[in-house]
Amino acid sequence: MVHFDHCDAFADGSVSYTLGPENPEDYPHHPDPDKLRELSCDIEAPTLLDAVAQVARDIRLIPGLRAVGVHYDDTVTLEEAAQRCGQELFELARRPGFPEPEAYSGGTEFYSWREIAAWLTRADHDVPEEPRDLLIADRALRLADALEGTDVPPGTLRSLGLVNE
Repeated sequence: MVHFDHCDAFADGSVSYTLGPENPEDYPHHPDPDKLRELSCDIEAPTLLDAVAQVARDIRLIPGLRAVGVHYDDTVTLEEAAQRCGQELFELARRPGFPEPEAYSGGTEFYSWREIAAWLTRADHDVPEEPRDLLIADRALRLADALEGTDVPPGTLRSLGLVNE
């Protein structure tokens, strides 16, 4: 069982988690096992990569726990969408037909990334498949997980460009 209540790094509520029942077989509806392995994060940072790095670092403060990958939800603010596809999105958002916000909370508008990406595609703008920062973070975390507990010589890591001299 993982306890976050003693970890000051998560005291601000920026990271949340779902715990399943102790005896899942006693319940008619079993929790989705993937959801029990995920943490939801809402971190303020200069970039998406900085936010992921901060959470990955903080998660390691809990013995035996580490981040092993990243994925993102469809719901974004306009600023988050602009981080994914470029700052010109703010200008494009003023054009007719741009998707309307799907929700509001505390003065913040939330959009569907899929709808924004579809609109950009119809308007002949390039749309990245995945945010580059997210792709980098996911691959780095997966590599770090694969390297955990292995004995890879430092020279090999240097040759692969993973360690600076």
